[in-house]
Amino acid sequence: MSVTYVVITSLAAFMAGFSGASIFFRAGFVVDPLVEYGVPRAWWNWLGVAKVAGAAGLVAGFFLPVIGVLAAVGLVLYFAGAAITVLRARSFGHVQWPLIYMAPAVASLFLL
Repeated sequence: MSVTYVVITSLAAFMAGFSGASIFFRAGFVVDPLVEYGVPRAWWNWLGVAKVAGAAGLVAGFFLPVIGVLAAVGLVLYFAGAAITVLRARSFGHVQWPLIYMAPAVASLFLL
């Protein structure tokens, strides 16, 4: 396990965990766009759970690599879905955010 892998995967876990916690705390910079994109409020907690679970899975992957790989794949799929949601809402100026959050998860898959 290289230092680069540990740093990038830790960054991915931090970013996903921070984003998930931001949903739970109803931070305006996260939930206001969800309203704009038309994401039902009933989904918000589940989206937060998915992000936090992905972050926890990445950390667990340091000890059990298969869990880390599955978590990274799950986060990549999650943020790809988020990018599609942003594009469908025609909020083109926001599409970079899910891609930025997806990038370290993708990188961790290639560094493994």
